[in-house]
Amino acid sequence: MPMREECKHFQSRTYSSGEVARFCVLDLAPEAPWRCPSGCARYQRRLADAGWAHGRLIEPEVEAEPPDAGAGVGSLLAEAEQIVSAVAPQALAAVERSERAAGRAQWLKRLRPGRRRG
Repeated sequence: MPMREECKHFQSRTYSSGEVARFCVLDLAPEAPWRCPSGCARYQRRLADAGWAHGRLIEPEVEAEPPDAGAGVGSLLAEAEQIVSAVAPQALAAVERSERAAGRAQWLKRLRPGRRRG
């Protein structure tokens, strides 16, 4: 079953590069952006979109599924998610350290002796 774009939990984002990310916000579609699980128990039709027609500029077509994608796509995506999840805490900590250091640098510039205030 293809991704159900009319589902309440489906989201898509288009980045400035033109790349489009399509996913289930509940993380229940391991083969996104190509398929939702058949018989998904959490499927809910989006009421605000019922009966609307979307133009191509709003939601670009889903790219073709790679020819070698099969049953292993879900496990490959799960493995990639584990790699990202393992690195994310360290990356966030590095960004926080950098932001704290930048904040301290601003205070030091303001407090630097010999600086004239107008």
